Amino acid sequence: MKDLLHPDLTFRLNGRLWIEGPTDRFMGIGRLELLEKIHRLGSISRAAQEMQMSYKRAWELVSSMNQQARQPLVSTQTGGKRGGGALVTPEGQQLLHEFEELQARFQTFLAAETARLLE
Repeated sequence: MKDLLHPDLTFRLNGRLWIEGPTDRFMGIGRLELLEKIHRLGSISRAAQEMQMSYKRAWELVSSMNQQARQPLVSTQTGGKRGGGALVTPEGQQLLHEFEELQARFQTFLAAETARLLE
């Protein structure tokens, strides 16, 4: 394939990785980032703000992930004197870790295939 590419240009393979359920996306880079921010900030609302996403959209994503997972990935508590909050459950933290590892392996695959493409 190298013979087909312009020699003065730099090429690399690129791609995105996600896990799909039967009816909806389960996990991808955006959902990973949302879970990470909820974990760090303790709030779906603040995570959504930081991502410049509506609270409604963030809540829909969390709800979708929770419905598709065996155990909830995010637990919420309603407001009160101290306000509400959100917590990434141990299962959610495990998913964060495992998907980050999967993403790293995917990037390694892309780098190897890029090198092969340019041989």
